[in-house]
Amino acid sequence: MRRQTILAAASGLALVLGAGSALAQAASPLAPGATVEGAIEDGDLTAVEDSYRYDDYAVTARAGQRFEAVLRSGEFDTYLEVFPPAEAADALASDDDGLGEGTDSRLRFTAPEAGTYILRARPLSGLEGGAYTLSLTERPPAPRAPRPSGVRVGQSVNGELSSRDPETDDGLPYDAFSFRARQGDRLAVALDSEAFDPVLRLGRMTDGVFVELAENDDGPDSGLNSRLLFTAPENGEYLIRVTPLNGTDVGAYRLSLQEGPPPAAARSIAIGATVEGELTEDDGKSESDTPADAYRFEGREGQRVRIDMTSRDFDTYLELFDENRVSLDDDDDGGPEGTNSRLTFTLPATGSYIIEARAFAEATGDYSLSISEVEPDRLPDSIAFGASVQGEIGEDDPRDDNDRGYDSFTFSGREGQRIQATMRSGDFDTLLQIGKTDGQFTALASDDDGLMEGTDSRLNFTLPEDGDYILRALPYGSDGKGLYALELIDRGPQPQPGSILVGSTAWGTLTETDATTDSNSHYDAYRITLREDEKLLITMVSNDVDSFVVIGREKDDGEFEVLGSDDDGLADTHAKLEWTAPDDGTFEIRAGAYQYGQTGVYALTVEKQP
Repeated sequence: MRRQTILAAASGLALVLGAGSALAQAASPLAPGATVEGAIEDGDLTAVEDSYRYDDYAVTARAGQRFEAVLRSGEFDTYLEVFPPAEAADALASDDDGLGEGTDSRLRFTAPEAGTYILRARPLSGLEGGAYTLSLTERPPAPRAPRPSGVRVGQSVNGELSSRDPETDDGLPYDAFSFRARQGDRLAVALDSEAFDPVLRLGRMTDGVFVELAENDDGPDSGLNSRLLFTAPENGEYLIRVTPLNGTDVGAYRLSLQEGPPPAAARSIAIGATVEGELTEDDGKSESDTPADAYRFEGREGQRVRIDMTSRDFDTYLELFDENRVSLDDDDDGGPEGTNSRLTFTLPATGSYIIEARAFAEATGDYSLSISEVEPDRLPDSIAFGASVQGEIGEDDPRDDNDRGYDSFTFSGREGQRIQATMRSGDFDTLLQIGKTDGQFTALASDDDGLMEGTDSRLNFTLPEDGDYILRALPYGSDGKGLYALELIDRGPQPQPGSILVGSTAWGTLTETDATTDSNSHYDAYRITLREDEKLLITMVSNDVDSFVVIGREKDDGEFEVLGSDDDGLADTHAKLEWTAPDDGTFEIRAGAYQYGQTGVYALTVEKQP
């Protein structure tokens, strides 16, 4: 739950409902200069995979705008994350103890593009919670970075980080060193400091932006110092960045760039074979500087392989490289029983590939490694709107990168068309994904339990353009299989808003045919024309749904800009919003459900503030 106690002056901050990830529905606007007092408690949103509760805030930024968020709590170990405007499972940046004062967090981040970002306040782990304070400030533009110093292979240099140095996008001071390498060169980089916990970052400059290729915090057997083995993927200039783990730390350091030890010699393995191996201290070294064995196999373009590594002696780790030792994919715990690894991959070209088998952390012992061919992607079946399909996920189905069997279906749609797919199964926990037909499948949207009836799925999605789409029906877990039923319906275009006058009450019903956000929450929209500084009191009351009221307007690019919102301002499930019009114009009030999938009767009242 969130309570904003210090509000900044009006800014360009906005929240886009129905755009980006499903996080948008629950995000409250947060402006630079504002401080929020809130609490992580029962009823907050919960991340299923990581099992933690969280509060989300929406921050709109210009490209290149820099922020600092500080999260403090005396009741739990705080953690901050920021997610980009586009739907993404991975955070743009995160912080645990960056404030350097115990368990409080300080997250510095730079917006790479204009848009609305989601700032997430949460505990480090678990479902514990309590009161917290969150503040957001805008940081001044970063000083122009100086030209990197040069360093040669075989050289060691002494340096010192200070508060006057340039900063990374996440607010860490850094020194930069450049060197040249040929494709396949293997280099050993060491960073030592007694003044701070050093971090090595190695990459290249692309269109003026530093693109990180490798990173190390604490190398094996080196305490807090950093060690990195790196194989150059191509000829050219590379950059080393010396940073501290904590943005408040500075001091002297020593950087060394040397020729690296040769990689593990690759033994031949055929697709369909299994080998029994042993990691020892005498083995070649991985790029994490730990013992590793390597295996070479021949594959063909489009061939799909599955590589399994199991061990009772250590936590396994698999990495797949092309013949030039450029990493293609890796896996830690994708196999059965937690610490085993499984990597499923479609080969991009005909030729040689190298498997590197090692431990997740430095360890030795026995292991078993196997490689097999699995069913490639097959042409999807067509599915028509209004059709119901009975299907089965079995051992012979193609597998996705998470080793889940799936069936795929294709359909054609038009821009702005709203579709709804429903998947039910009594045999496994269902998952629905939708993507485009061109190139490798990438999910544009997905749903696990959207039907709100247990483990069945319902995916609502608005098509972004005319064309053909793929709908994937699959289990949530890699061991899921059995019968399922799938239905696809056309929900038509987004309903147009109605009208409402100041001093009136609209009685309405949220239904499954209403407009929805990307998080499957239904809403009705009402337009209202106001004058600048006109003050409104908007209430939404319902005994059927958890009320969520929003007021905003459509921008020139078609996105909806939220200017105010409320969830529980009147009572636990009733909303109350006091709001002042920033200028003359027509605005849109959205009366919706806070929880996805909820439907039922409501009353929306709009009146002048007393």
